[in-house]
Amino acid sequence: MASASEREQGTEKDVDYLEFAINDNSRLILSQGDITKWDANQRMLGGGGVDGAIHRAAGPELLEACKEVKQIRPGVRCPTGEARITPGFNLKAKYVIHTVGPIFESTAESAPLLASAYRNSLKLANEKNLKTIAFPAISTGVYGYPIASAAEVSLHAVAMSVGSIEEVHFVLFGTPTFNAYSKAARDIFGEPVEEEETPESTDKEL
Repeated sequence: MASASEREQGTEKDVDYLEFAINDNSRLILSQGDITKWDANQRMLGGGGVDGAIHRAAGPELLEACKEVKQIRPGVRCPTGEARITPGFNLKAKYVIHTVGPIFESTAESAPLLASAYRNSLKLANEKNLKTIAFPAISTGVYGYPIASAAEVSLHAVAMSVGSIEEVHFVLFGTPTFNAYSKAARDIFGEPVEEEETPESTDKEL
């Protein structure tokens, strides 16, 4: 049996939590939920989607911290595919790693930028010696990246760049997104781990 949280719905079970082994030291953990309650844009000043939700949950201090990030050109603090880090303020996470995924144009044009967003986020997390990081499904909302393709690109990037991070969480909104990432995870990492193999987790960082 896979390690999973299951809700009974009639005769079917709706799985909303899965763990996969990335390597001997790191786990991929998929769950459904709201990342702002978990234990973008280039200006980094809040807006729609996940970026705006994180700003609202973190409080006004996050906006002020983002304003302190140097602009590399007018109106741009974090270009597409790059990442920046600030404190988490009112969030449960110690840090917020800000990254900007691409507006989907084509796989050839957008996939390298999406992979870069994950790689650069993981690089910052490793530089801070964080052991846990959580991502949403970057670019799959208003930016229009097809969910199945985004899942494959993002999980391959995680597999290549996890470093010393022990837990990489994807906190996914809605069953279709969770199912797409679950399929991609099985294709890349194999079947989910057994429950008794799951290590205890302590600090949660974003």
